[in-house]
Amino acid sequence: MTYEVNGKSLETTATGYLVNQDDWDKDVAEVIAKSEGLDLTQDHWDVIEYLRDEYFNHGGELPNNRHMMKGMQEVWSDRKVDSKMLFDLFPGNPSKQAGKIAGLPESMRKGGY
Repeated sequence: MTYEVNGKSLETTATGYLVNQDDWDKDVAEVIAKSEGLDLTQDHWDVIEYLRDEYFNHGGELPNNRHMMKGMQEVWSDRKVDSKMLFDLFPGNPSKQAGKIAGLPESMRKGGY
């Protein structure tokens, strides 16, 4: 599988995750999101930026859904963040689907940090 972005073919794994994380940018995220049936809003971008920050600034850690709720509660302090909110944004499983759109490697764990 590949993604076509701005005339460039980007290699992916069999499950659609980017092979080379350096290929990622916002245009790539938009293409991946479209392939997942999503139109990205500011809330989506907040989650994507949170995941990228966690991954690149915390030794390659990929937070699970529970940790995402806690992290997003800090970002969205003006509202109550729950699992439903994240699944409404990323119905394919927030940590996995958002991670794919964020250009991060596929997590094979069931838990998280």
